[in-house]
Amino acid sequence: MNILVACEYSGIVRQAFAVLGHNAWSCDLLPTETPGQHYQGDVRDMLKDKWDLIIAHPPCTFLSNSGVTWLYNKDKSKNLPRWESMQEAAEFFKIFLSVDCPMVAIENPIQHKHARAIIGKEYSQIIQPFYFGHMETKATCLWLKGLPKLHKTNDVETEMRLLPKNKQQRLHYLPPSPERWKERSRTFQGIANAMAAQWSRHLTTACTRQGAAVAPSSNNLGFAPCG
Repeated sequence: MNILVACEYSGIVRQAFAVLGHNAWSCDLLPTETPGQHYQGDVRDMLKDKWDLIIAHPPCTFLSNSGVTWLYNKDKSKNLPRWESMQEAAEFFKIFLSVDCPMVAIENPIQHKHARAIIGKEYSQIIQPFYFGHMETKATCLWLKGLPKLHKTNDVETEMRLLPKNKQQRLHYLPPSPERWKERSRTFQGIANAMAAQWSRHLTTACTRQGAAVAPSSNNLGFAPCG
């Protein structure tokens, strides 16, 4: 199947699907950290092609609840540049809500109320790394279209709760550095593996029901979607 992982430079999700035999591509303004099929540029270029599944990780800096206080100055007035950036980020997020693709997953942290008001659609599911074998917390929301919710594969919450807080919330306690945002934005391998395994089964079932065959085509990337 043909899968686009939008706004991913790490290649973690892309490769989880690729090892299962999918024609998986990642796309980001940055080069990929992991060798594989990657388009460096504006993801909107890639949305012109047809995909069986799109998994998107739109930037969350101006949307996440953790940054809501920066929308206001110390005197309680609006930080207008920040509001403008938030509006732009929310509109970019909405591109993936309306994209022409039968199956879509959008990933973001818990959003503040102003972002939610612009986006206008509630998330489908909240997942945690400890559902998938990682001894850490990081609440992640998924907006799903045409896809089932992810099921836990290795719930280690009980063991994780025995760890010190700075271990449970490793990403929160990372020291300041130019690369901190990169480390915080990478998808946990267990989550990527769950996406690939569970949604691959769903993709296969959906395409089998359609009676469609995946075959080469003359579109820009040289493939055809299952539908």
